[in-house]
Amino acid sequence: MEGMRVSQLAALSGVPATTLRFYEQEGLLPAARTAAGYRSYGPAAVDRLAFIGTAKHLGLPLAEIREVLSVWEGGACRDVRAQLRPRLAARLAHASARRRELACFERHLGAALAHLDALPARSSACDSGCSFLGDPTGSGSDAAASAPQPALACSLTGSAHEARTDAWRRLLATSPRGAVAGGYAVDLPSEAAEETLALVREEQRCCPFLTFRLQLDASGLRLEVTAPPEGQQLVDLLVLH
Repeated sequence: MEGMRVSQLAALSGVPATTLRFYEQEGLLPAARTAAGYRSYGPAAVDRLAFIGTAKHLGLPLAEIREVLSVWEGGACRDVRAQLRPRLAARLAHASARRRELACFERHLGAALAHLDALPARSSACDSGCSFLGDPTGSGSDAAASAPQPALACSLTGSAHEARTDAWRRLLATSPRGAVAGGYAVDLPSEAAEETLALVREEQRCCPFLTFRLQLDASGLRLEVTAPPEGQQLVDLLVLH
């Protein structure tokens, strides 16, 4: 297994060749070079990719994975554990906070739905006198002020929504991603900058509540997509599809 080419490592690990090259650019997967200039990987690359994949699924951003890998290379499990534990604890705290937000939002939606079902079926048009425009939980103005607002929605529907979703899916298909506060960060090759910017512009027309942050440097393009708590489901659909 010494001297694997990119295609061989991709077939063995299940990681696309484009992602392997991206990992090398990011300093996550070093590669030797043959006399002809081809990338060459040793058997340790398979374990390294498994480590990277696990860290990504746990929500660690590439910068943190790179730091932990520098310790992992030394082979001392206790040192890797010392590096991983505070990072995973931070991700767990973030997930717990998200769970509490979603639980609160779920209760609010349930109360709003029950209130909606209890409204009379008026034959007239909705107006400012519609009781649904008040506090659907019936718990008073203080509770209404602190309760999450109704879910934000994308204005695209039908084929337009499907086309936009397909465009994001193609762009992000092999891109490494990780969780950040309020959303996700995706690492893209620099040549995808123009396409990404065009999609961001279109997305902000239909989903103005989404916040996009793009950073382009020598290592590539980093895209961060975030939203308020009530818009997190749409961020998940956009980035994770």
